[in-house]
Amino acid sequence: MLFSTFRYASSPGDRCNRCARLLEMSVCSICDGVGLVRVVDETGKWVSRACECQEVEREQRRLAAARIPQRYRDCTLDAFDPSYPRADDSLGRALLTARRFVEAYPVDTAGRGLLFVGTTGLGKTHLAVGVLQRLVRERGVRGLFCDYRELLKSIQNSYNPQVQTSELEVLKPVFDAEVLVLDDLGAQKPNEWVWDTVALILNTRYNDRQTTMITTNYPDLPAAGGNLTDIERAAREATLGDRIGDRMRSRLAEMCIRVEMRGDDFRQSVKRARFG
Repeated sequence: MLFSTFRYASSPGDRCNRCARLLEMSVCSICDGVGLVRVVDETGKWVSRACECQEVEREQRRLAAARIPQRYRDCTLDAFDPSYPRADDSLGRALLTARRFVEAYPVDTAGRGLLFVGTTGLGKTHLAVGVLQRLVRERGVRGLFCDYRELLKSIQNSYNPQVQTSELEVLKPVFDAEVLVLDDLGAQKPNEWVWDTVALILNTRYNDRQTTMITTNYPDLPAAGGNLTDIERAAREATLGDRIGDRMRSRLAEMCIRVEMRGDDFRQSVKRARFG
């Protein structure tokens, strides 16, 4: 076991505040918390090397910085099961694409990302987070998870003079992330401000050749033309072009490899909430 629990032996009356904080400290059983180990190098000399616990700690810090929500912490590629009863074949192909993307990153991906497209409950966010976690763990990338609606709300909230956060401060982690997951793109009702904000985010990351992975519930189709009647427009299913504009949809075609996912809502069938 890499880590053991250190317990400070003293009577309650003798404990100072510092001692109390040490009661349940996790200490590496290999280096005893020093962070270095003594090993024999190629020449036969004893040298000091960083203990493997240091990389574990760095990995945990990178995962914490990625801000993956608690609900998705266990969403790994190995945990994605595309073979449940009546599962569509596209789910298995989506998993294979996600695995190949991780293997190809960063040389063969060349700044491109993945666009997971499909209706709700197919595992789009699961796969996007699974890729992000693998890249953080195995490639040491600086990643970030962003919910599309929450990001827009945070930007809008920055305009409040009582809030001590600027729009630039909100967007800086989004611009700087080596790999960004933008979840549920198009969920916010579109208007000119939304379109301009999406354009700013996507264009900035496109110009910097930063990898962006996106999930959306809207079909990757152009916006409705201006010749539709109100009744026809209301009856028509909204598209990604309707929600983010055709200009940004065109940009995504160059930024991301599209991954189509089809089938029934997994949460409504296999994973429906139950007691016991």
